[in-house]
Amino acid sequence: MSRFDKTVALVTGAGHGIGRAIAQQLAKDGAIVSVLEIDMEKGQETVDMLKADGYQAYLVKADIANFEEVETAFAKVAKKFGPIKLLVNNAALSIAGNLEDISLDVWHKEIDVNLNGPYHCIRAIVPSMKAAGGGVIVNISSVNGVRYFGSPSYSAAKAGIISLTQSVASEFGGDGIRCNAVLPGSVRTDAISWTTRLEKDPHIFEKLGRWYPVGRVGEPDDIAKVVSFLGSDEAGFISGVALPVDGGLLAGMNVMIDDFILES
Repeated sequence: MSRFDKTVALVTGAGHGIGRAIAQQLAKDGAIVSVLEIDMEKGQETVDMLKADGYQAYLVKADIANFEEVETAFAKVAKKFGPIKLLVNNAALSIAGNLEDISLDVWHKEIDVNLNGPYHCIRAIVPSMKAAGGGVIVNISSVNGVRYFGSPSYSAAKAGIISLTQSVASEFGGDGIRCNAVLPGSVRTDAISWTTRLEKDPHIFEKLGRWYPVGRVGEPDDIAKVVSFLGSDEAGFISGVALPVDGGLLAGMNVMIDDFILES
C-alpha cells in the first residue's frame, strides 16, 4: 500500500518550483493531486507532467487572496474526487524591498497572498475536514518567519503563518485535523526573485551555500519529501510544529563564526 492510497490532496501554487515538486512527490506517494493555480498555463504544465507519469491530477484556478474563488475551486475538487484530506498551502509571493522604501500596495499584496491566502484556504477546508473526521494541513512558511533575512512584508506574513499553524492545530486537533508548518531556507527554483538575482550573479546559489552548514542551498525535492511525511499517518502525533528545512541555517552562522575566529 502506498503512503497516501488515493488520498485527495490539493497543493496551491503548484505550477512551478517547490509547489510542483510537492505535487509530484504526493502523486508518487499515492495521492490524487489537485493543482490550484492562478497561472493556468503553469498549472497545466504540472498536471500534464503528472498525467504523463500515470498519476491522477486535476487543475483548478483561484486567486487565493479571494476567498470566494478559493471556495469555488475547493468545491470543484470535492465534487470530482471527494473530500480533500490533505491541503498544502504553498502559493506565495516575494517582492524585494525594505521597510523604508516598500510601498503600501506591495505590503498589502504580500500580506494578502502570503498570509490571508492560506487563511482563506484553511477557512474553506476546515468544515469538510471536520465532517470527514479529520485531515491534514501543511503550511509552507519560511526561515524568514523566525529571522530577518530581508523582504519585511514577506517575513511578517511568514511569521504569521507559524502563529496560524499553531492556532489551527490547537483549535481543531479534537476534530482530527493536524496542521504543521515547513520553514524552507534558500531553495533553488525558477521563481522570478531568483532568476533576477541569477541574471546579476550566475554564482549566487554557490555563494549562498557558504552560509548553510550543510554547504549548499536547498532543492525543491528537499521540501517536498518533508511535506509528504508531515501529510502522512507516519506523522500522526505531530501537530502545531514549525519545522525548519534549512540545511542548518537557523542553527548557527558558520561564516560569521569563522570570520570572527580569523579576526581574533
